Amino acid sequence: MANEAPDNPARRHKGRGAASNLAGRFVPQVSTRESDGWQQEAEPVERLLTEAIAEKAKTIIASNRSPDLPFSQSINPYRGCENGCIYCYARPSHAYMDLSPGLDFESKIFFKPDATTLLEKALRKRNYQCSPIAMGTNTDPYQPLEKEKRITRELLETMQRFKQPVTIVTKSQLILRDLPLLAEMAQDNLAQVAISVTTLDNELKRRLEPRTAGPAARLRVLEALGAAGVPTAVLAAPMIPALNDSELESILEAAKETGVRQANYILLRLPHEVAPLFRQWLAEHYPARAAHVMSLVQQSRGGRDYDSDFSQRQVGTGVFAQLLQRRFRVAIRKLGLNRRRLSLDCGRFQPPPQSGDQQSLF
Repeated sequence: MANEAPDNPARRHKGRGAASNLAGRFVPQVSTRESDGWQQEAEPVERLLTEAIAEKAKTIIASNRSPDLPFSQSINPYRGCENGCIYCYARPSHAYMDLSPGLDFESKIFFKPDATTLLEKALRKRNYQCSPIAMGTNTDPYQPLEKEKRITRELLETMQRFKQPVTIVTKSQLILRDLPLLAEMAQDNLAQVAISVTTLDNELKRRLEPRTAGPAARLRVLEALGAAGVPTAVLAAPMIPALNDSELESILEAAKETGVRQANYILLRLPHEVAPLFRQWLAEHYPARAAHVMSLVQQSRGGRDYDSDFSQRQVGTGVFAQLLQRRFRVAIRKLGLNRRRLSLDCGRFQPPPQSGDQQSLF
């Protein structure tokens, strides 16, 4: 991947994905910084510290009714994500808390300290219907804060006790901390992991996903998980026109070498504030290519930056999107990655006994 623009020395927040604290769509008034022509020196590079904020949640399991998603319930231990992926479709959620989907999303991370208590309460309800719980559908459950808070780890321990199946999507090497636990769950057909591999280019990864593991490290994670008996999949996502889409086949081939069973891809999604944030990022890092990238994005989204229609939001429409879909289908057929999605075992679900439970006579 050819570099088009060196890192901007005047950039104020080192190691972050967004270039600004773009106001959320619910903010009634917006202020912007403007130069008066007197300040000529570049502003110093600053490190924006991460703030961890405890959130008092009432429930932990979210229901999903979107027909294009392969799960009915999910858990998100964190709101916001320090990974800083500029394209993250979860960014607009920070606007509901009167925070910016830009830098605030990456630096003000909400965590749920009562997550395991809430999960156990939910799993013990008489009317609970067991189905796989998806983690990593909104923000990464193994983002840097997890190393300290261990909320994902505790949730997995609870799920194992209840024989509750789980699927995980992550970009992080930290998941290997929980490899023995996941391997045990996989023996009972209760766990599956997908690793998102966006690019094999280290420089593009650094700009696109500044606080995530590198491409080679993610492939090593896939290999380690598979070797331990954990069913794995690779998610080539997002595919960004004229930026990383040329790597689709290479990503799938590299993942195949690790022993993955399945593959999927998602076309770039730019809902709400993500679109202007991504445009800012393009202008800073790939100015010569920005117009072409957005032209192809709009061609794949009915002339807009984004179309949320369930029937096409994952793959898009139009010539570019159709070609990308054909390339993917050909590649997974050739590589043997077109296996049917693994069905986890919900029949094992059983709440463990607790103090005060009446013992069976038989």
